[in-house]
Amino acid sequence: MKKNLSILALSGTLALGAFVGYGINDRSSALNASPATASQPAQGQMVQALATPPASPLAQSNTYNNGRARTESESNTVGVVKQRQGGLVYVSVTEDSSSSPQAQLRKRMQEQMPFGFPFGEGDSPLGDMGTPQPQTGTGSGFFVSSGGDIITNNHVVDGASEITIRVHGDKTEYKAKVIARAPDFDLALIRAEGLPRTLIQPIPLGDSAALDVGLKAIAMGAPFGLDFSVSEGIISSLERTAPVGMQGIKQSLIQTDAAINPGNSGGPLLNSAGEVIGVNTQILTGGAGQSAGVGFAIPVNTVKKLLPQLQAGKGGVVQPPRMGITFTDVSGLSAQQREAAGLPENGALVQSVVPGSPAANARLQAGSNERIKLTNPATGQTSSVSTDGDLITAIDGQPISDDNSLQSAVLGKSVGDSVQLTVQRGGETREVTVNLGDVTFPKAQQP
Repeated sequence: MKKNLSILALSGTLALGAFVGYGINDRSSALNASPATASQPAQGQMVQALATPPASPLAQSNTYNNGRARTESESNTVGVVKQRQGGLVYVSVTEDSSSSPQAQLRKRMQEQMPFGFPFGEGDSPLGDMGTPQPQTGTGSGFFVSSGGDIITNNHVVDGASEITIRVHGDKTEYKAKVIARAPDFDLALIRAEGLPRTLIQPIPLGDSAALDVGLKAIAMGAPFGLDFSVSEGIISSLERTAPVGMQGIKQSLIQTDAAINPGNSGGPLLNSAGEVIGVNTQILTGGAGQSAGVGFAIPVNTVKKLLPQLQAGKGGVVQPPRMGITFTDVSGLSAQQREAAGLPENGALVQSVVPGSPAANARLQAGSNERIKLTNPATGQTSSVSTDGDLITAIDGQPISDDNSLQSAVLGKSVGDSVQLTVQRGGETREVTVNLGDVTFPKAQQP
C-alpha cells in the first residue's frame, strides 16, 4: 500500500546547526546555512521563463448563466481549473527502505509533531517474509517555466531513490531528477526527463504580498493519492507563522480552509485569476491525519525569491546565510535554571562561534562554563549549556521573544546583508553589527 507524503513541512535540525539539549523546550540551534549564489543558469535551464498571466478566467466566462455553472463564482472556478490543470504535476517517489535516515526522520516527526504526517493505514516496512520493502509515496507539484521546471515540497522528494511524474491527461510516467533543494523553506525544484514540451504548461506566479483575507483560494493536488483533485475555500489568515522545513524555523504562511490533505504537498494554491499564490505544505490536525479546515501554504513570493538559485543549483542545496554560531534559547530553560544563572526570560545564549565566521569577525563570544545540564528523558542522554557567553536579546531592534525569532530574522536575509544585534556581556549592553556570509560549520557541531 502506498503511503501519501504528508503535507507537513518536516521539522528537525539540518542546515542551521546543532541543538543544545533535548526535548520540546530545549531550543538551541546554529545559524550556519548559506544560499546558493549562482546568477547564471546551468546549461539548458530556463531561468525566469515564467508564463505570462492570462486574462482572468472570470473575464472569459461572462456567459456562466448559459452553461452548467449556475453562479459567477462557479464559472470562475471552472475556468481556473480548466486553464491550470495542465500545469499540475502528480509526483510519485520511492525510498529504498523505511530504515533510511529520511524515512526514520519522517516517522519521528509523525510521532512528535502537532502537524500530521500520516502514513497509509496498513503500511509496513516489511513484506510477507520479513524483508524490508521499498516504500512509495505521492505528492504534487506544478510547472513554473517553459523549460519544464517543477516546484514541489522538499519533503516530497528528499531521500527518494526514484522520482516519477505524470501530467494531466497523460498516463505516461516520466522519470524526474532533483535540480536543487531548499530544505529550510521546504521547497525543491525537479525536472522530468524526456517530457514533451507540448505537455509543459507553466502556471503564472502571482503576488502573495497583495492578498486579503476572504479572497478565493483554490487548492490543486493529489490528496491521498487521488491525483488531479481540486478543492476551494478562502484565505483564512495572513498572520500565521509555523515551523517550516527540516530545521523547523517559524515562517509566515498563508492559512486557508480549502481542503488540503496528505498528497497535496507541493501543489499550487491559486487565486481567482489562476495565479499561484502559495505552495500547499501543512495541515493542522488533531492527530487524525486529515484536514480539519486549517491548511497552510508557503507564500509564492518565497518561491519567486528562491527560483533563480534553485534553477542554477545543479543538484545542490539552497540555504539561507550564516552567522556562524550555535545558541541556546533561554526561554527553553526552566524558571529555576534561569534564576540561578541570572538570565532573563528571553534571549539567545551563544554556545559556540565558528572561527573566521561573521560572528567571529564581530567578536561575539561563546560560553564555556557548562553550568546547566539538560537530560533527554527518552534516551537519558545529557548535554550542557554554558551561561557565561554573549546573550543576544534583540536583532534589528526586535526583541527575541521565542526560540525561532533569531533564526527567522536571518532566514529572510541574503549573503552580504548585515544584522544589528543587541548583546549583553558582563552586565553591559552593546550593539554589534554582523555581516552575514557563507560559513563551513565544523562537522562535529553539525546536527
